[in-house]
Amino acid sequence: MSKKYSTIHYHSYLKLDKILEAQQLRSVELGEPAHEEMLFIIIHQAYELWFKQIIHELQSILKMFREDSVDERNIGTAVARLGRISEILKLAVQQIRIMETMTPLDFLDFRGYLFPASGFQSFQFRMVEAMLGLSEQDRLTYSSGHYASVFPEDQQQVLADIYRSGTLFDAVESWLERTPFINYGEFDFLKQYEQAVRQMIEKEQEAIKVSVYLTEKEKIMRLAMLGNTDTYFQSVLSKDAHAALKANGKLRLSYDATVAALFINLYRDEPILHLPFRLLVNLMDIDELLTSWRQRHAQMVLRMLGRKMGTGGSSGHEYLQATAAKHHIFTDLHSVSTLLIPRSALPALPESLTKQLSFYFTQN
Repeated sequence: MSKKYSTIHYHSYLKLDKILEAQQLRSVELGEPAHEEMLFIIIHQAYELWFKQIIHELQSILKMFREDSVDERNIGTAVARLGRISEILKLAVQQIRIMETMTPLDFLDFRGYLFPASGFQSFQFRMVEAMLGLSEQDRLTYSSGHYASVFPEDQQQVLADIYRSGTLFDAVESWLERTPFINYGEFDFLKQYEQAVRQMIEKEQEAIKVSVYLTEKEKIMRLAMLGNTDTYFQSVLSKDAHAALKANGKLRLSYDATVAALFINLYRDEPILHLPFRLLVNLMDIDELLTSWRQRHAQMVLRMLGRKMGTGGSSGHEYLQATAAKHHIFTDLHSVSTLLIPRSALPALPESLTKQLSFYFTQN
């Protein structure tokens, strides 16, 4: 019988002997068995398996987006795989609840045997961060060394190669920059958008001024908070303003990519933009879920260890909480919400462009 069609057993297919023999309790080896160490090991092994799956998905998505011209038929596949990553991260957050069935006293029974091992030494998680596009400049370190210094040279090289070959952030930025609809014939999107923004702000300013519920002091404060087109809207209305924000580290996406992301968000209801919009939403979901996981992890550490130092030498809870606040990747996509205007105020698209953004069978 051909090996291709030979039978296989569940046990051997999943290599269960290797997997189920991989829980070697250090407390047992040292002659002081701690019951809860089994849970601790399995939780972290499960995380590593899920990280492997995330890497598998990201590698396939990066392969699609690293081309000079992305095959639009692949966008749906990329959206589905990003959605899968989101579901895995949701599970990662929920998994912490299982860890918290172990009490702080139970953890202390074997924690002393773990030094200097630490979750910071998870190479696969560092790969996930790098592949998504976490900027090396934005990384917090818990020592004076480079974040990758805890890994052997071959793994350090893998991480360096990820940044060198281009991350998902880089690939999506390049894809956005090639959006063809920003300047279409006589339609100047930014000119039309600026006019709509001015009208929206004037309407809101007038509503504040005529309000009978606000004091004069409150009106002045709200008008100042509302701002005008010279405030954050300048990040898309002025290339120079965008460049200044980028130079100060307040923005990462290029000007063209930011304008494209805004266009996709505003005209998301156009058929051709459904999947691009979902792709951007999935990227924001992943970023948000990673932040949720970091925050939840930090809270668990505070519950388990209080203010104790981490086994790897970090400040423990304080360090983890700081990474949750700083280690964001797709912040610029979230910030697009600042630039949105009401759907009713959207500039009308030329009929010829509307046809381009529609499915073929709906054009007649």
